[in-house]
Amino acid sequence: MPNQFPSLTSSLASLRRAGVVVTPAGLGLIRIAGDDAASFLHTQLTNAVEDLSADGARLAGYCSPKGRLQASFLMWRDAEGIVLQLSADIQPAIQKRLSMFVLRAKAKLSDLSATHGILGVAGDAAAGALAAAGLPAPQGALQTTSAEGVTVIRLADADGAPRWQVVAPADRIASLRQALSGALDAAAPAFWDWLDVMSGVPRIATPTQEQFVPQMINFELIGGVNFRKGCYPGQEVVARSQYRGTLKRRMWRVHGEGEAPAAAAEIFRPEEPGQPCGMIVNAAASPEGGWDALAELKIDAATGALRLGAADGPAVATRALPYAVPLPDEAQAAG
Repeated sequence: MPNQFPSLTSSLASLRRAGVVVTPAGLGLIRIAGDDAASFLHTQLTNAVEDLSADGARLAGYCSPKGRLQASFLMWRDAEGIVLQLSADIQPAIQKRLSMFVLRAKAKLSDLSATHGILGVAGDAAAGALAAAGLPAPQGALQTTSAEGVTVIRLADADGAPRWQVVAPADRIASLRQALSGALDAAAPAFWDWLDVMSGVPRIATPTQEQFVPQMINFELIGGVNFRKGCYPGQEVVARSQYRGTLKRRMWRVHGEGEAPAAAAEIFRPEEPGQPCGMIVNAAASPEGGWDALAELKIDAATGALRLGAADGPAVATRALPYAVPLPDEAQAAG
C-alpha cells in the first residue's frame, strides 16, 4: 500500500497552522494490576509509584544493578491498574523481567498494547479538537484524565506546540481519530518521532539499553528520578552519581545533515579519532532538513566540534533543549 501520509514539511506547516493527529509508532504498553501493583513497582523503578495519583502521569526508569537504564517509562493509573508505556521493541523482555520479581506480591503484568491503541495530538487547535471529540484536554504538565476506558495525558511541548496523548481500547481508536480529524490534519508517525526529540524527553530502546545512568540523559531533570524514595535496582549508583559530583556526561539536542542516524550511533571529536565522546539516544528526520536527535555527550565535548560515526564523519551541531541543563562550574566557565 502506498504511503498516504503527508510530508514532514507539510506536517510541520499543519502543526503551526492549527494542529495534527498522529498514530505514534514503536510504543508498547504494560498494565500492572492487583492490590500490590503500586508497592511492587515502587521497589523496582527510579520514581515513586505508591503516591502516583489518578490525575497525574510520571516518567520513570528501570535500571540494572549497575544503575544503567534498561527501560524508560511514562506511567499512569487507569481504572484497572498502573500502565507503563515504553519502547515496543523492549516491551516483551521488560514485561518478562519485571514478572520474575513479582514473587508473592499481588500484582499481575499484561500486554496492554494488544488491546489498546495510542493517538497523539499537537498544536493550538488540539485542545478544542479533543473537546469536540468528547475528550478532556488536561493543561498541567503530565496531568492525566481517565474516563470510560479512555486516558488523555498532557505531554511535554515540542517545537513550541502543546501535545496530548490519547490511550483507548483498540476498537475505539479509529472513531476517535476520525473525530479529531475534523480540526486536525493527519501526520506520519515519523513526525511524532521528531516532536518527541524536540521535547527533550528520551526513550530507551534495544540499542541503548544499559548504556546510561539516568542523569547521563537528563532523566532527573525531567522528573524521572525521585532521590527520596526507597531502594530499587541500581539506586546506590544513581545516588552516587547525583551527590558525589562524578557526573561527566549529559544529554543535548543535536542536528546534522543527511539521513537520521540509528540509536546508539557514536559521536566523536576530530582530535580523538579512537575514542567516542557520545552516543545518539533518539533521532528523527527533521521537517526542516537533515535530522535532529537527543545525544549523550561528555560535558567537556559539547561545546566543541563533533562528528557522527568517526572523527572525520559528518558534522554534528549541538542545539538547545527546552529545559535548562546544569553543568559543573568548570564547564560553565569554559563555555
